[in-house]
Amino acid sequence: MSDDNSQRDDIQSNDNKNDDKAKRHQERMQQRKEIVDAAIARADEERGVVIVLTGDGKGKSSSGFGTALRCLGHGYKVAIVQFIKGTWECGEKNFLTESIFRGASPQLEYFVMGTGFTWETQNAEQDKAAAEKVWEECEHVFRDPEIHLVLLDELTYMLNFKYLDKDKVIAAIQNRPKNQNVIITGRGAKKYLEDLADTFSEVKAVKHAFNAGVKAQKGIEW
Repeated sequence: MSDDNSQRDDIQSNDNKNDDKAKRHQERMQQRKEIVDAAIARADEERGVVIVLTGDGKGKSSSGFGTALRCLGHGYKVAIVQFIKGTWECGEKNFLTESIFRGASPQLEYFVMGTGFTWETQNAEQDKAAAEKVWEECEHVFRDPEIHLVLLDELTYMLNFKYLDKDKVIAAIQNRPKNQNVIITGRGAKKYLEDLADTFSEVKAVKHAFNAGVKAQKGIEW
């Protein structure tokens, strides 16, 4: 009988410990919920935001395109401008313009600079002319209140290399419709872009397979 009583006591003790653990967890989550609910209640301003995704790590463009796809999934209009990656096949472009929309779509405007990486062209004047041309083609999107998101992929290079007029670009973004969102991607975002941004994220490179000699893969890198 003593062994039975001991087992019952152990079971009861474990049950009490589990109950206490569950109660403490519930209390912590309730406190967390109150903090989150208060933050949500404070964030009552409705307007578009500028998001800058920079840093030397992988995933900046992927994040930008993921957000573009999210907007399209909600039925919003999106404009995508691709700088740098213009002369080679791009999975995002294939999917968005061919697999989904089969070409032109009133929901998506897509612009490509078309010269490729600047270290491949090795022609600054050619790159500058191409950047200015695609900017002229896409600049109207910053005046269209129906466009919910503008993705400027790899824009930082165009600004850092002075292929585009920084003041003109910033003015277009600042004067856009109130509810329009803008995402800027690319390495080396300068302080003025951080100041412009509502959300500024820096992706840090800790490890990259390419640096270990692993060949870039279709569907992973492009």
